[in-house]
Amino acid sequence: MLEATLATARDVMSRDVVIVTPDTPLRTLLRIMSERRISGLPVVDQSGRIVGMVSASDLFRWRDGLEARQEHWLDQLGEGLDAPPAFVDWIQAQHETVRAAMTTGEIATVTEDTPAREIAALMTRRGIQRVPVLRDERIVGIVARSDLIGLLARTLDARAAEQAAAEAAQLLPAAERA
Repeated sequence: MLEATLATARDVMSRDVVIVTPDTPLRTLLRIMSERRISGLPVVDQSGRIVGMVSASDLFRWRDGLEARQEHWLDQLGEGLDAPPAFVDWIQAQHETVRAAMTTGEIATVTEDTPAREIAALMTRRGIQRVPVLRDERIVGIVARSDLIGLLARTLDARAAEQAAAEAAQLLPAAERA
């Protein structure tokens, strides 16, 4: 359906983009996500360049990357046993920030001129829920699947209105002949 639209990222993106840094505390991230009702957001470095994404899915599986010994101690903590103070300090230092959960590597991004249909294809191909929109390597917006759903709804509404107008135009001459 989006193939027929000429819309671009600029037309559908949210411009009020919430960002975090790798050093943002996870508690702050969770509060932001809860208050803003968002399920993911870009992670930027000190210069504002994107270095990753963090999502609810990342938070649910952040523990997967732990070494067996670290996971063992977390299990012990979960059972109410004490952990060595050095391990607790390490956990607090390493696993209480966005850095512990964020996705890094090749982050999918688009420009403001990227057609909406290409964004939809990218999201489907990569299995992602949102794509940052960049201008000169800086985030200027974000397109979420919900933005594309809204575009699809507007496109279908416009098409239905055009069809109704065409049908009314065909009926008008017949009514005038009667």
